Amino acid sequence: MSTEPRPRRYVVEPGAARQRLDQFLFDRVATLSRMQIRAAIRDGAVRVNDMTAQAGAKLALGDRVEARLDESRPSAMRPEPLPLRIVHEARDWAVIDKPAGMLVHPTLKVKSGTLLNGLAALWNGPGRPVVRPILVHRLDQATSGLVVVARTPAAGRALGNALAAGRFEKSYRAILDGVVERDSFEIEAPIARVSETEPHWRVSPEGKAALTRLRVLERGPRRTLVELEPVTGRTNQLRVHCAHAGRPIVGDRAYGGTAAERLCLHAERLRLPDPETGATLTVEADLPCEFARIWDESTA
Repeated sequence: MSTEPRPRRYVVEPGAARQRLDQFLFDRVATLSRMQIRAAIRDGAVRVNDMTAQAGAKLALGDRVEARLDESRPSAMRPEPLPLRIVHEARDWAVIDKPAGMLVHPTLKVKSGTLLNGLAALWNGPGRPVVRPILVHRLDQATSGLVVVARTPAAGRALGNALAAGRFEKSYRAILDGVVERDSFEIEAPIARVSETEPHWRVSPEGKAALTRLRVLERGPRRTLVELEPVTGRTNQLRVHCAHAGRPIVGDRAYGGTAAERLCLHAERLRLPDPETGATLTVEADLPCEFARIWDESTA
C-alpha cells in the first residue's frame, strides 16, 4: 500500500528570489536528481502559491512552495564506489583526475560508472550529512584529466562565477597527427554545432567566437606533442580547432584523427582562485601511462 509523500514547505527568502523553481528545489532536496525534480514538477507534485508551475518559473520573494516528492525512487545519482584520484581537496570542493572513457555525470542512457556516481559514494556515508557533488565544468568522456567539483551549492556558485569571469586557466597536453611546423600560434575560428541531431561541431561563420593557443613541445617523424590552451570554452573546441588547422588529435576519429587506443587529449594543468581565500592555486595531473606510451611509439 503506497502512501503519499509528506509535503515539504518553503517560503522564498531574499537570496532565492528570481531563482528557477527546479533549481530552488534541487538546492534543497539532496536525495533527488535534477531530472527527478523536473519530472515531479511536470506531474503536478509541486505547487507555488497553491498553483501548479513550470520548472523554469522564476520565484518571487515571499512565494510559498509546497513539494510532495517521492524520495524512495532510485536516483540517477546513486552512490557507486569507483577508483578516483583526487589531486586537490578542500573543505567544500575538490579537483579530480578523471580517467579517459569515464563520463562526468549520468545521462538518460548511462546511469552508473560516472565521476559523479563515484563522488556520491566517496563523500557520503551512514550518519553523515548528504553531499551531492556539483560539476563546475565538464570534460568529454574520451578526455582525461582535471575536473573541478564542489561539495556545496555555495562553493559551486563561487567556482562557477570564477569560471564565467575567465579566472580559470586551463592547459592540455595533446598528440597531433602530422608535424606542426610553427613553434606557437593561435587558432581563432568560430564554432557551431553541425545539426541539432548530431553531437558534432565545426568551424562556421555562424558559430560562437573561439580562441585556442598552441605551443609545440616536441616533434616526432609523423606526430607532434603540443600544449593547448583554450582561451574560450566552447564544446569540443580543442578537437575542432586542431582538425581545422589540419592537425587533428590522434585517436579522434570523429574529427579526422588516426586510430589509437584512446583520444590523446589530457587536461594537464589548471590555475584557479580558491573560493575560500581568493589565492591562486595551480593543480596538475600526471600524464596517463597509455598516453605516454602512444607518444613514445610515435617517436620510435
